[in-house]
Amino acid sequence: MSLLLAATAITGVSTTSHAADLAAVKPVYKAPAVEAWNPWMIRLRVLGVIPENGGHVNQVAGSSLKTSDAVVPELDITYFFTKNLAAEIILGVTRHSVSGADALAGVDVGKAWLLPPTLTFQYHFTDLGAFKPYIGAGVNYTWFFSQSAAGGAVIESRLKDAAAPVLQFGFDYMIDRHWGWNVDVKKLWLRPNWEGTLADGTPITGQVKLDPWLVSTGITYKF
Repeated sequence: MSLLLAATAITGVSTTSHAADLAAVKPVYKAPAVEAWNPWMIRLRVLGVIPENGGHVNQVAGSSLKTSDAVVPELDITYFFTKNLAAEIILGVTRHSVSGADALAGVDVGKAWLLPPTLTFQYHFTDLGAFKPYIGAGVNYTWFFSQSAAGGAVIESRLKDAAAPVLQFGFDYMIDRHWGWNVDVKKLWLRPNWEGTLADGTPITGQVKLDPWLVSTGITYKF
């Protein structure tokens, strides 16, 4: 009888000790770390500004105007409201010359610097892996500064600041979660009014039909 009691006591102690050991060893589970989402993206691109040749001088029948192309560096900043919806602003300056065509062929009109900040609202497609295309629409407002006439027939030349609607499409190809390559195309309908003075003092007016394509490519960095 005493041996049975002793065996029972030993078994009880062993069972209690084993249960305590199991209670002490709890599985440790750590949720995977989730990096905070950052809504900012920047791009540094080479921008080609390709105006359409068009416009007119009111006082010269059959006149037309043409504007030179330009290639410049450009910075854009994008803010994502959601994974798909974003706003982008581009910053850069370009310099162009305007000359006559058709009835004004051979006439240099003048030169001007342009500051054309452009704001677009975009929809980004995010279900295609590293390839992330987007479309957008917005508005441009162009300031003209450091303007000068070419001399000769035209001694004063002034383009008036103007606003324009914008359509956009492009894509980012992401190399990793931060770095990528961007291609972007925008179309503007920009037609600023123009006024000048001829060498004999006659004032002239008109409109320059720029309507440029903005074609750019460069590096993307997503924060």
